[in-house]
Amino acid sequence: MSLFDLTGKVALLTGASKGMGLAMATALAEHGATVVISARKQDQLDAAAEGINALGKGKAFGIACNVGYKDQLQALVDQTHEKAGKIDVVIGNAGVNPYYGKTSEIPDDAYDKTMNANVKSNLWLAQMVAPDMIEKGSGSMAFTSSIGAFKPSVMLGTYGMSKLALIGLCRNLAAEFGPKGLRFNAICPGLVKTEFARELWDNPEVEKRIKEEIPLRRLGEPEDFAGLAVFLASDASRYMTGQALTVCGGSNMWT
Repeated sequence: MSLFDLTGKVALLTGASKGMGLAMATALAEHGATVVISARKQDQLDAAAEGINALGKGKAFGIACNVGYKDQLQALVDQTHEKAGKIDVVIGNAGVNPYYGKTSEIPDDAYDKTMNANVKSNLWLAQMVAPDMIEKGSGSMAFTSSIGAFKPSVMLGTYGMSKLALIGLCRNLAAEFGPKGLRFNAICPGLVKTEFARELWDNPEVEKRIKEEIPLRRLGEPEDFAGLAVFLASDASRYMTGQALTVCGGSNMWT
């Protein structure tokens, strides 16, 4: 357990009131971390934090924030300092997909919203939290990308572009902050049964077809990311940085 022990660590997670984010936050708390979970709706965060605290292990706080606004993100970091202390771990899981259609036809506002929430907000978060980690000489940040980053898509292309840019952001930050002891990695899920992706799987025929294309013959579940979150947050991954970790049941393999 000592290899994965997070006792005394403070973890900040965005997009964590439900689904993957909540599963990852719960796992970090179960391994001893104090977790601050964030999303847009305070009532959902309060319920999620109550569920984590009921486990009787790590402590959880919920702070509402829309990551698309820099001032709200700064307030989130400031309140995390007040409630929990300096930050050791970041998991940037918040993301948006406001447009389903051809990249060549995307409206400017949808493009800007996609890039701002999926890429720029994580850069802001890294800039705000890096001083905490530099002071300690260590820290781990992980941002949720997607297997959509690895291939083109006629209808989800801009979302995939943003997630590829996010991997690029992780790599550049890993190179820049590595000498200070900070690590940056990207998590690349396949299709996971969450509310965010419901339109892609909530049809029996579509779900059956997708499962047949996945070697493990099932869609991902939020809990499939719990262990990876603990791994990336802990000393177990202390020599891993700048990587894109694909968790997809085998649907996306290097060829």
